[in-house]
Amino acid sequence: MNRRTFVLAALGGIAATLLAIKAVPGSAWAANRVQQYRMRFLRPPGALPETDFLSSCIRCGQCAEVCPNHCIQYFDLQSGVEAMGTPYIIPRQQACILCMKCGDICPTGALAPIAHTAEAIIDNVAMGRARVDESLCLSFQGKTCGVCYRACPLPDISLRVGRLEQPHVLDQCVGCGICERACIQMPQAIRVIPDYS
Repeated sequence: MNRRTFVLAALGGIAATLLAIKAVPGSAWAANRVQQYRMRFLRPPGALPETDFLSSCIRCGQCAEVCPNHCIQYFDLQSGVEAMGTPYIIPRQQACILCMKCGDICPTGALAPIAHTAEAIIDNVAMGRARVDESLCLSFQGKTCGVCYRACPLPDISLRVGRLEQPHVLDQCVGCGICERACIQMPQAIRVIPDYS
């Protein structure tokens, strides 16, 4: 057995062991892997429910290539075999502008095509929902801000403001993350909580 054959066999054995551990329901390794890739991130708009999304996404990379805002990233091997290569968005880094181009180009329907209209977006996009931390929000501390409201692509539909421009998230928030990206507070006073249903 030459050196190359030995190395390939060893790597194959390690991969088989990891896959076997992955297959054990409730194993600590499997739980840690799922927790690791499920840090707070968003799937692109139109994503199927998580289990269906993972089985439908072929990791082709077309959604990120077509994204004009360059907000779509991909999980690497450290996130686990199951999630590796799938697209995600971290809104604080770069939020989704709801252009709907990713769904139009997705070849498998893992990201459903959605018309670029307010009605279609409100009815079909559920990336998550924004939450306001009043203890961090300047407007709730008596200082007028309103940056999140002015950034929102669906003002008075997803987000409205009250006295001193205090933000109030409405039921039709689609979770694009633009408000989180725009928030001037550090840490941000408004965050999108993902929907992994």
